[in-house]
Amino acid sequence: MKIAILSRKKYLYSTNALVEAGEAHGHDMRVINPLRCYMNIASHNPTIHYKGEDLSDIDAIIPRIGASITFYGTAVARQFEMMNVYNLNESVAITRSRDKLRSMQLLSRKGIGLPVTGFANSTKFTDDLIKMVGGAPLVVKLLEGTQGIGVVLAENTQAAKSVIEAFQGVKANILVQEYIKEAKGKDLRCLVIGGKIVASMQRKALAGEFRSNLHRGGTASITKITPEERSTAVRAAKIMGLNVCGVDLLRTNHGPVVMEVNSSPGLEGIENVTGKNIAAKIIDFIEKNAKPGKTKTRGQG
Repeated sequence: MKIAILSRKKYLYSTNALVEAGEAHGHDMRVINPLRCYMNIASHNPTIHYKGEDLSDIDAIIPRIGASITFYGTAVARQFEMMNVYNLNESVAITRSRDKLRSMQLLSRKGIGLPVTGFANSTKFTDDLIKMVGGAPLVVKLLEGTQGIGVVLAENTQAAKSVIEAFQGVKANILVQEYIKEAKGKDLRCLVIGGKIVASMQRKALAGEFRSNLHRGGTASITKITPEERSTAVRAAKIMGLNVCGVDLLRTNHGPVVMEVNSSPGLEGIENVTGKNIAAKIIDFIEKNAKPGKTKTRGQG
């Protein structure tokens, strides 16, 4: 097969791992910067071009679209869907997961455990908003943040009010969430492929830090997850409509809660910790499922 990875940087670990895994399986692998693609949006013959080349011969795509280019990146993925090219993670699912508010509303509607979360536009009722999520300490998150960027822990009520009002003062959309003290700076990353968890790890924040992201210096170790945690992660992936994703969970006194569903999970940390070739498992999934027209939405999302 001819498989295109939509990624801006060839040298990234995850992108390179997917290229090597695909080539090891005998596939023609290409890395395509979605920002360099341009499209002919015609009902009779939609096409997509890259650096002067028509990409109509692509059989499947693997979107590795960064949060900063979600709008254009998903437009490119949607165009491939319109051309009946198999998309590992469909454009509508990526868009759904990238919107933290929308994703939490969808998960909540299906009964998935979540931290108590507030959302508001006005600063007039900040006191009640803080009270609604259980008071300080609490976590304030930018809706568009990734890798722990735009996430602030407010340790007292005055700090919480200041942070919330500062973000809203610059018209930033934010979520206000309860702080899960019993998690003690730890979370779980579950890697889901095709409705099955293929690997999991526990991440721990640096001393004095509450964000456990590996990009922020957190450490990771192998962990055994419970049946409830497994079920929660698989259900969350299904609700988002993602074939491949990383589901981040916190262990609380009342069971697992979902923090985020990541449509482009990094492979380096979890491959190094578990010793599993996740990239090869992704290629295996594509081989079993990539057929023309197999994409459910076909660009309709």
